[in-house]
Amino acid sequence: MALEATIDQQNMAFNPAKLHSSIKIPFPKSSSIENEYFVYHQADLFSQSFSAIEGIRRMGKLCDVTLKVENMSFSAHRIVLAATVPYFNAMFTHDMIESTQKDIVMHGIDPEALEALINFAYSGRISINVNNVQSLLIGASFLQLKWVRNACATFIKERFHQNNVLKVRTLADSLGCFGLMTDSNRYIAQYFPDISLSEDFLNLNISEIIDIVNKDELQASEEQVFEATIRWVKQDELRQECFPQLLAAVRLPLLSPHYLADRVATEELIRSSHECRDLLDEAKDYHLMPERRLLLQSFRTRPRCVSYIRGHIYAVGGLTKSGDSLSTVEVYNPLTERWELAEAMSILRSRVGVAVLNNKLYAFGGYNGIERLSSVEVFDPATKSWNIVSPMHRKRSALGAAALNDRLYVCGGFDGVSSLNIVECYQPDLDRWTIITPMQKHRSAGGVVAFDGYIYILGGHDGLSIFDSVERYDTYTGQWLSVTPMLIKRCRLGVATLNGKLYACGGYDGSTFLQTVEEYDPQTDKWRFVASMNVTRSRVALVANAGKLWAIGGYDGFLNLPTVEVYDPKADCWTFAASMCAHEGGVGVGVIPIQEPEVP
Repeated sequence: MALEATIDQQNMAFNPAKLHSSIKIPFPKSSSIENEYFVYHQADLFSQSFSAIEGIRRMGKLCDVTLKVENMSFSAHRIVLAATVPYFNAMFTHDMIESTQKDIVMHGIDPEALEALINFAYSGRISINVNNVQSLLIGASFLQLKWVRNACATFIKERFHQNNVLKVRTLADSLGCFGLMTDSNRYIAQYFPDISLSEDFLNLNISEIIDIVNKDELQASEEQVFEATIRWVKQDELRQECFPQLLAAVRLPLLSPHYLADRVATEELIRSSHECRDLLDEAKDYHLMPERRLLLQSFRTRPRCVSYIRGHIYAVGGLTKSGDSLSTVEVYNPLTERWELAEAMSILRSRVGVAVLNNKLYAFGGYNGIERLSSVEVFDPATKSWNIVSPMHRKRSALGAAALNDRLYVCGGFDGVSSLNIVECYQPDLDRWTIITPMQKHRSAGGVVAFDGYIYILGGHDGLSIFDSVERYDTYTGQWLSVTPMLIKRCRLGVATLNGKLYACGGYDGSTFLQTVEEYDPQTDKWRFVASMNVTRSRVALVANAGKLWAIGGYDGFLNLPTVEVYDPKADCWTFAASMCAHEGGVGVGVIPIQEPEVP
């Protein structure tokens, strides 16, 4: 009654019809004024209105539908649900029986998740935590709330570890969450050695484990892949009958001859199976008859192609603007997209060789401003410290370095007198250097990289000539062989591999500082030009990281460069990224993969 009286009093005081007839506002008469208009927009009307509607719902007013799940009921407004939730939009705006029902029974969704998602429909807010994220992901997928589903997927992705990622992968597959499925597969590939030790891995079915072992992107040695399959088979005797099928997914030809003889050939599971022995013989033939390898090509002889490693990029040593050598180290964090200073080396080094092995960063030789160096130091990100290890046999700057099969290789360089063809191999477990077969050419300022199971060196110079030639070292035969040359000659170039292709960028051809980039495809045995960099870069460092190529620093013919460019092979274009903060080009570069977080 009080509310009705208030409304009547307002009507007596305010009579729109009377005011309209008694008062008329005069405006100047002009065609321009008559055509003028003004649009008022209250930007917060919808947010304020929905807040009010949420309050009305909490009072139980004007609700026209009740959602029931298990023993719980939730009242709501049909129009709000239809406007905000695709599932209810389809239900209420089509001739479904539920479109006119007052009470609707829901199946296949957790009651607490449904309540949270209804609240989200009114407020646009939802709280996600480790206890509710799975039920929210399922519920949001069911109700087709893709933004909530994506938020749940992001929450889960940021909390991957070796004991949950396989279950996440299964759930994402069942819900059709393809983004989360892709992220799960990527994480499994990056941390396969640890994940293969988990109970979830041992409980996979045969099709699931074959799917994982088949992946080109596995960041593991083939020995680790083989041992993982053996553990899985020995978990259950019934699995022995499908072992030949699983072993066919392991790339046995990529195993070393010693490992094949000492470990694989002596495994009883293989000795007792005719099909497994055939696979072992195939691998032995691959090593015994290298001249016939082209005839033995299959997916098992193709090295795994790691296309997506996300790591910290370390820029090591290099030059100041005035040309002095540096011990400075800085690191690019892909999470913050910024460069930061890191722990400096103990020695000044420019034209330094850099490689990464077992998540440790090695710096080889270089020039300290007075002499060429044979010293070597290694950075451990776990302790954030540099330590000196055994020196190389020869002093050298402008050398190339690469890691392959638990060994480090340094090739060529300049010893202060002449370019070198001398190659050395380092065994970290023994802290020992060995001089191995020399290259066919003396090469300084060449590009060195591990690719397709070989050590490649591209271009460089011998003090008189700059090369377009390429040669590669076979660690099994101990021989260097010439392979298809680049399209143009280059020294002081950057080289890296990505997606099964070999790239050479920038450098100097004897008269011109280069910005061109070429790509080698081992399947066609041909080089081709791809998009050029935006800047000419000699003494450029090139690395692969997060599925792209990063060209770092260099010299453009006038200045040392702190700038960085990134190549996207899908778009075939280069874009600038954050510049280095402490270097002016001439750096050595390596990528240390971001480590898996510890299991809580």
